[in-house]
Formats: sequence, C-alpha cells, structure tokens
Amino acid sequence: MSDELEIFKKKLLYRASYRGTKEMDLLLSSFVKKHINIFDNIQLAELEKFLEFEDETILNFYNYNIIEKKINENPISQIFKDFKI
Repeated sequence: MSDELEIFKKKLLYRASYRGTKEMDLLLSSFVKKHINIFDNIQLAELEKFLEFEDETILNFYNYNIIEKKINENPISQIFKDFKI
C-alpha cells in the first residue's frame, strides 16, 4: 500500500474523529474505522466529500432521514445510513 494512500486514510480518520461534538466524533470515527480498509479509492474520495457535510446535516440524515444539501446523492450516505454502532 502506498504511503500517500495511508496518509490520506489517516487524514480521513482524523477528520471523522474531531468534528466538534462527542456524538459525531464517536459515530463518524466508528463508521470510518469499520470501512476505511475495505473502501476502494473511489469510495475513499466520496468519503472525503461526505465528511465535508456539516454535522447537523449528517446527523439529521442519519437520525431523521432529513435530506439537506444533497447528502443523499453521495454514495457513502446510504452505507452510513445503514451503519449501526
């Protein structure tokens, strides 16, 4: 595995782990830890885009199926929606 890919994965995990609220830190970091090594490069790029959504948008989608800012168009969103800690 390339060093660049490993660095990219570490950045994604860091970004998922330090969101600002403990709830989102726990939820997103658990999701990323579970999937990061099975996602291909395209999915990792989509994960990076998914992590750009605001916490409130992600949480509303996850808990209440409220679709804001086209979060449902990201292919990672459905994988995340089905994720349970």
